[in-house]
Amino acid sequence: MPCTRATSDDLDELRTFLLEADLTVAGLDSLAVQIWLERGPEGGIIGSTGFELSADGAHALIRSVAVSGSMRASGAGTRLARFALAEAARAGAGRAWLFSRRSGPFWQKLGFTPADRDVLASVLPGTQQVRLFTSTGQLGREVAWSRELVSGDASFRVRERGA
Repeated sequence: MPCTRATSDDLDELRTFLLEADLTVAGLDSLAVQIWLERGPEGGIIGSTGFELSADGAHALIRSVAVSGSMRASGAGTRLARFALAEAARAGAGRAWLFSRRSGPFWQKLGFTPADRDVLASVLPGTQQVRLFTSTGQLGREVAWSRELVSGDASFRVRERGA
């Protein structure tokens, strides 16, 4: 299914979708947050993915990767995550970061390794999630993950773990 860039018209539905997935909705209306959606045959959101770049563009915070319950175990989450990674690489990021307390095994399959959350916060201080987690004291409870992004040829393929 094709991903389409989320617009301001999608924000209310996207917030509801992400809250149902128990994901952070902070800053979805920021121009710095890039989100893509997949919609089902009836038009509702069935998947989302996105990222936010650091001020220097060298780092990307992957966020809002979610699939509807009916799409779980179909490979949709992996496809959406890879899409965000490829788009972040295309935008010039050399490293991807994310917060995930529950989905470590999923992200490890995509080449992510545990990372220091304070290092994440230091390279992505202006991102919506880092600002929220820092201001609320939640940062100390978060689990950070990271992986390198590489651009190979014109397709900006993303290096898989072990490659």
